[in-house]
Amino acid sequence: MKQHDTTRARAARRMTRGRALAALALAGAGGAALAATMAERAEARPIPVASTAAAASVDAAVVPAVVQDTLGGRSGKLRARFVSLERTVTFPFLRRLLGDSSARPGVYTVQPAEGARPFSFISLVPFGEKRDGRIGRYRIGFWPAELGKSLRGKYGNPQGFIEVTPDNKDTRVSEHFKLADFLTHDQVRVWPKYLVLDEALVDKLELVLQDLRARGYDAKRLHVMSGFRTPQYNANGGETAGRADLSRHQYGDAADVWVENGAGRMADLNRDGRVDTRDAAILAEAADRVERAHPELAGGVGIYRANRAHGPFVHIDVRGSRARWGHA
Repeated sequence: MKQHDTTRARAARRMTRGRALAALALAGAGGAALAATMAERAEARPIPVASTAAAASVDAAVVPAVVQDTLGGRSGKLRARFVSLERTVTFPFLRRLLGDSSARPGVYTVQPAEGARPFSFISLVPFGEKRDGRIGRYRIGFWPAELGKSLRGKYGNPQGFIEVTPDNKDTRVSEHFKLADFLTHDQVRVWPKYLVLDEALVDKLELVLQDLRARGYDAKRLHVMSGFRTPQYNANGGETAGRADLSRHQYGDAADVWVENGAGRMADLNRDGRVDTRDAAILAEAADRVERAHPELAGGVGIYRANRAHGPFVHIDVRGSRARWGHA
């Protein structure tokens, strides 16, 4: 009985710690009111939760660089944030949130409140863990910057990698997307796999989906045909025709998508009885509107025609500058 009570006490402490940590994180990202409510529900004994005054001081330093509202992003649909060692140094509340866990790769999920959706903090494997173009048995390759190429813009090496396992691959990064949706399509039997993914891309995709629905389109979900591509796969894997050497897919901030309503191909969005680039153009126009509303999410939008391997689709990225190609 004593051992059982001890186990229950430990479980209660973990739950309390999770709620308090989530409150601290939300306070640091601008959700001070929600954080205060969550803090009231968590006992203060295991760890102290930031007071409203403390939350405000953290808020002033963190909000401009992280997110202007809450951890849910601009769309309100994000369900995870990615944490690198550099990020915990820049934003001290993350180090307080994760403690020593910030140095250990993994998915740390908290339940903010009873009945609320779980939220995950994903600690990255440092880029320096890659040796000879791989981590463990997983082949990754080399980014242009590693090969001595001098490039302007967002072409530096990634900060780190999300370690994806059979156990965590279905972790929600947002309401409609999972880690597995963005994995490179190779090395099927090799685990763990390693993923580079930009939160801003996920946020933009959620906003595109919201835009389509707000205009009456039947858009149940966006299917990710291609998300992150390791440099070695981008160069040699699958159908390489038409791929750019400096593809944004290698940097985790691009996805090739279509609106998928259960048929395994682009939906007939304009209801003309055909599925073609005119349907893809509707998706591209939604991405345009999202960029106009959120200039910080500027990037590439490209329309692609169907071929023998796939139907029409749209490339969407968050490279930081506007780029357009393809047409209906």
